[in-house]
Formats: sequence, structure tokens, C-alpha cells
Amino acid sequence: MSSTIPQPPGIPILGNLFAVNPNETWNSLIKLAKEYGPIVKIKVLGKQIVFISSVELLEEICDQRRFRKCVTGPIVEMRHCANDCLFTAYDNEASWGIAHRIMSSHVTQAGTDACFDDMAKVIPDLTYKWTLTDKQPVLITDDLDRLLMASVMQCFFNQRVEALRDPEPVIIPALQRITMEAMKRPTRPRLLNWLWYQKGFENDIKTMRDFASEIIKKREGTPEESRNDLLDAILNGTDPETRKQLADTQAVDEVVTMFIGAATSSNLVSYALYYLMKNPDKLAKARAEIDSIIDSDQIQLDKLKELKYCEAIIRESLRLCATAPGFNIEPVPKQDKSPVILAGGKYEIPHDQVMIVVLHAVNRDPAVFENPEAFIPERMLGEKWDNLPSAAKKGFGNGKRECFGKMWALRWSIFVLASILKDVSFEFQDPGYKLVSNGAFSVKPLSFYGLVSPRTK
Repeated sequence: MSSTIPQPPGIPILGNLFAVNPNETWNSLIKLAKEYGPIVKIKVLGKQIVFISSVELLEEICDQRRFRKCVTGPIVEMRHCANDCLFTAYDNEASWGIAHRIMSSHVTQAGTDACFDDMAKVIPDLTYKWTLTDKQPVLITDDLDRLLMASVMQCFFNQRVEALRDPEPVIIPALQRITMEAMKRPTRPRLLNWLWYQKGFENDIKTMRDFASEIIKKREGTPEESRNDLLDAILNGTDPETRKQLADTQAVDEVVTMFIGAATSSNLVSYALYYLMKNPDKLAKARAEIDSIIDSDQIQLDKLKELKYCEAIIRESLRLCATAPGFNIEPVPKQDKSPVILAGGKYEIPHDQVMIVVLHAVNRDPAVFENPEAFIPERMLGEKWDNLPSAAKKGFGNGKRECFGKMWALRWSIFVLASILKDVSFEFQDPGYKLVSNGAFSVKPLSFYGLVSPRTK
């Protein structure tokens, strides 16, 4: 006999409409997970959504034989911006496989290694700025967003920008607005979206697509700058299976996708810096590792790969603050429309049920993590990391639809963190700062100001 999935009290017709604040979606879902446990459902205007918050249940629904990525809600809204791109394609659309086969070699381990020199050209822009004066106030998330944008431009498109010195690139605020709007649109009546929000949404779509088009136009206008990089694959690559290439519109889609997908990386480094400020013993340990391994002004690739404690800091920061805070899962369609069984029969869900994974709760599962609120990078080292359940390592999604640039994002995050720890001293501008996060497809610490200075060893 299956158990009833917990559900908060609702009101007639509207159901649990007010259980989730559209301005703070993920914070609302975290509260639901804390109150109701590993699985909870809500109904809004007759539509049911199930939320998953334990490692055990996530392990089960990550079985790709039974479940798959669900493109619904906010992701559908992003199709207005990027159509059927790697991030937004439905499972039955051939476009995902074609684009993935054309582009994926550039974000493998070898492809990421090949990007190292490009990262090394851009990352010093941040450490240079942060070591100009003592106790320089900076909005940490803002500078890291700018650095990430410049890194994407250099690594993937071979186009150098001075994002930390020049005015903020228009794509950064447009991306932040459009992803937040995409989260809110499914919660509003369509007429309200059209009357009050459509113009701003369309303007941001145009900004992002125009920005991507200019990247392509510049490459096509300067063929001497062409090289075997991701942009070359997007523009000229051929799918080895279908022999198809990406159409012009699809090329713009995938350039836009790179900025959407990369946004989590800068936020991850922000959280790592926050936790190191709160845990000076961990900061000292990380710096000791860097000082013992890095023996030159420039960090080299082979030395970067030896920084296992810095890597553990990034992993533990991702556990505590999953910058891509969740993902959607649904049962693989089948002719049998009977309910889908979870947890060995404990729960039943409809055959087409949308489930949303709340990683903030999954990654604090006390059945897996002792003292789950504590920042303990040591639990992410060596065998301890290897022995964690796979569902406790889903910060980049699952299976074939996990984050396309996962390896690149991890490499960039570790490289940036190590560069800051090596050369920069940092502290809270407000010693009483309390961590508050919000966001859409990626969350970040809000109003995270620091004081930065040259590091003295």
C-alpha cells in the first residue's frame, strides 16, 4: 500500500498557489523541503508538481531507463530566446543530438585542457584589479560575472574583451533579467504576461541574440582569426551521424546557450569565497597547498591539477549552494499509463508527472552528510568523494542532459579560485554579512561586497 505524498494546505480552486513565491522560487522550495521532507507535492490551478529532496529518491529518478529530463515551465519560456538549443531541446528533437555531436569535443577533458591558455590570458584581469590598492571595496559577484563573460568570449569564441574595465557588457544584465522573467512567466496568466511583461522580455531576447550575432559576424568578417575552437564548430562543423550542419539561427541559439549555461560558474566561485571568509582555517589550508605547489608567478596546468584541496573547496561550495539549484525530471513515456512506483512502492505518481529536484535539500541529506550545514571540504577529497552516492554529486544535472560544459566550468572555477587565493587578500566589507541567495536558473549571494588587497605572504 503506497503512502500519500505530503502536500501543504491549499485553498479552493487556487490550490497551493501561494506556497511558492515567484520572486523567490528556490527559497520557497527549500522551505517546503525542510517542512515536508524527501518528497512533497503542490497543486496549482489543478496542475500537480512533485519535489524531490533526498539522495535516495534522486538516485532512483536519475535512472535514465525510467526517467528523463523534462522540458517544461521556465525552460519552455527560454525557448523564445534560444529555440531548440542544447539546454532547451525536447527529448524527441533531433537538434539536441546534432548540436551535441558537433560541439561536445570542445568541452571534453582534452578540449578543456586546450582552453587553459585562453583562461590564463583573462583570469589575471581580475587579480590585477583586486590588487591595485589596499582594502578596495568590490561587489564580488559583479566582478566574477564580468570575468566569466570575458572568459567565455576568449575560450569559446577567440574574442578578447576588457569586461572588468569597460562598461558592463549588455548581455550580463539581459541574461539576469530574462532568466528571472522566465521563472515567473509560468506563474502568471498569459494575458498579464502579454500586457505588462512582454515588451521587456522581447527586448532582452533581442539584446542576447544581437550580442550572439555580433560574435558570429566578427568571426565571419575576420577569417584570419578563425581557429579550431567551439565557434568554428558551431559555424562549420558537420554532425558525423546525419552529415547535417547547424543553420544560421541554430548557430545564434548555441552561442546564446554558452552564456546561459556558464553563468553558474561565477556564482560558484562567489560562494567559495564566502565560505572561506567564514572559515579562516580552511582558507589557510588552501593557501598552504597553493604555496607548496605553485612555484612561479603563473599557474601552470599541471600544477593546477595538483590542487586537490582547492578542488574540494569548489565541490563543497557546490554542495552547500548548488548554483544550478535544481532540474526537472519526468517518467519516460510508455503505452502503459499506470502510475509510476517510487521508493519500492512507498509512493505513486502519475505516468506523466513532472518532478523538480531541490538540490539545496538533497545535498543536505543527513543520511549521507554528517553535520550537513557545515563547510567541510575534507569530505570531498579522495576516497570520501569517490564513495559518495552518485545522487549526491548532481550539481551539474544528470545523464546525457547534464551540463554541457561541466568540465570547463569546474576547471575555470578552480583556476579562478586558486588565482585569487594566491595573490589576493579578501574579507567581508560588512563583518556582519548574512548570506542571502536568490536567482533563477542560477542562484548567487546577494549584496556580497568584499574588501580586497594585494596578498602579503
